[in-house]
Amino acid sequence: MSTTNILKLEYNSTKDSLVLPEYGRNIHLMIQYAKTVADYEKRSAYINAIIELMYQMSPLNKNVENFRDRLWNHLYEIAGYDLDVLPPSGIKPEPEAAQKATYNITYPKSDSKLRHYGHNVKKLIAKALETDDEAKKEGLVNTIGSYMKLAFRTWNREHYVTDDVIKSDIITLFDGQLSLEEDKVFDNIKPANTNMQQRRYTQGQNRKRPQNGNRNNQNYNRNRPNSNTNQGNRNKWRK
Repeated sequence: MSTTNILKLEYNSTKDSLVLPEYGRNIHLMIQYAKTVADYEKRSAYINAIIELMYQMSPLNKNVENFRDRLWNHLYEIAGYDLDVLPPSGIKPEPEAAQKATYNITYPKSDSKLRHYGHNVKKLIAKALETDDEAKKEGLVNTIGSYMKLAFRTWNREHYVTDDVIKSDIITLFDGQLSLEEDKVFDNIKPANTNMQQRRYTQGQNRKRPQNGNRNNQNYNRNRPNSNTNQGNRNKWRK
């Protein structure tokens, strides 16, 4: 390679930075060229062709609502909003539209001491405290305790949970506003898919399968030569 050809090499690091790199440098160059076209009709046709090319470059987003409007916004952003072409919507994008408002996402705060039961348990407890009917309140407490027992066994499989632990946690969550009987027992709730999995496992165990010994005997008998045929051949040679 000659010295002249080496000097003609251009690197992207020496070129202008791309506004939206996902569209590539050629799209940026075509948009910059479209700005220099004097005739309005030719410039509009050229810009529409660029929009179609940008549309084909994003096949996964074709079903996105108002996707073409987003392409026009990107085109104006690449052009620096210095483009005399009217979009199909009739509204030219402005630089202010490209500025995204920032929102501070607040982290949810919880004063619960037993967060491993989840926030829904806290809501159920608040609902139970608002209930005046003692029968309904007792039913809610039984449901809450059974769910807490299930949640404890789900996330702490190495440790065995007792009703005494659940009763102590319920009193803590209720802030001492509830008293439970000493012999209180909470029902064991099973996951919804446990019965289905157990049924499939039982069906698989009850399915009859040929034993290894029988299969070996069948293969042996299948590959073993016929004894009558061999005996006849031996008698033939004896004659």
